[in-house]
Amino acid sequence: MGCFGCFAPEADEGDEDHKPSKPDDSSGADARRKVAPDVSNGYAHSFTFKDLLVATGYFNEANFIGEGGFGKVYKGKINGQMVAVKQLAQDGVQGRNEFLVEVLMLTVLNHPNLVSLVGFCAQGDERLLVYEYMPFGSLESHLFDVPLGKKPLDWNTRVRIAVGVAEGLSYLHNVADPPVIYRDMKAANILLGEDFSPKLSDFGLAKVGPVGDRTHVSTRVMGTYGYCAPDYVVSGKLTMKSDIYSFGVLLMELITGRRIYDASRPKPEQSLLTWSRPFLHDKRKFYRLADPSLLGCYPPSALNQLVVISIMCLQDQPHVRPIIADVVIGLNHIASQPYAPERLPVAMSSPAHSGSPQFVGTPSRRRGGRRTAQ
Repeated sequence: MGCFGCFAPEADEGDEDHKPSKPDDSSGADARRKVAPDVSNGYAHSFTFKDLLVATGYFNEANFIGEGGFGKVYKGKINGQMVAVKQLAQDGVQGRNEFLVEVLMLTVLNHPNLVSLVGFCAQGDERLLVYEYMPFGSLESHLFDVPLGKKPLDWNTRVRIAVGVAEGLSYLHNVADPPVIYRDMKAANILLGEDFSPKLSDFGLAKVGPVGDRTHVSTRVMGTYGYCAPDYVVSGKLTMKSDIYSFGVLLMELITGRRIYDASRPKPEQSLLTWSRPFLHDKRKFYRLADPSLLGCYPPSALNQLVVISIMCLQDQPHVRPIIADVVIGLNHIASQPYAPERLPVAMSSPAHSGSPQFVGTPSRRRGGRRTAQ
């Protein structure tokens, strides 16, 4: 028996959003009965609204972390444990449906690369989700528009993040029973721990994948502009390969340091995929995709391999895209080739050369490192 008994797939619904099936109108109550009352026992806890008011200092602006489509997020503390509290904006039924989906999903899903749900509040009109606190925030805040004085993500960290995200996605596709289509892959939804270990978050748009002889789930098109697979946008048919396309977009963002769409750039460069297309057709131009902030500090062969994987994921035809298990294998191979700054010969670092300029860590021409103005 699968672990999503209350998420049994339904018949195709055309343009209607695919909603989890439920035996009666007590799904919210059933969800609350599934959780245990102890925060530390590994299950989600049902909090009162007062609990979360106190935890966040009455939603003090000093504890404000950020804001998304769901609502505002605050940091807080419960029983000495740092948490992130996301408060639903009270603007309609859709948000409440996403709230219920996320509670049910994260109550039964468990993987090191998925954010942990500490608990929730469904008191009166209030809907709040309580997560483990991720001190480094989102990948978005470290990858794009990095302010002066802040160290950009280095190559090895970017590859490690890509591997972790892929492993989280592989769990959803291959281990969860029935499988889960994430449907909301983007840099803003990748949260980072202290060691930059990534975790997928925000499962409000997640869908139970097709089972048996079904090939897809028909649903209203939802997601973030630029990340949605073109076949899904056109047909409304959601498949595992829809996630693969979105992951390919994320890989391109990690490689280039550019957003999928950036209106602040010159018009020819606003769309990442449009700007990158001339370079993707010629392996000799792959290096021009590399984020300038890397300063050439990456293994050229590993960069080429990562670009190839992203190209495979971004294929227009879903059947041509790889499965996530194969992507994980490829990324782990790339991770086995970390960038290591070249060291000077011993003679060069001797006292006799102490007055000479030192270039430790600068890529040599022999290694193919380039400092390219883009």
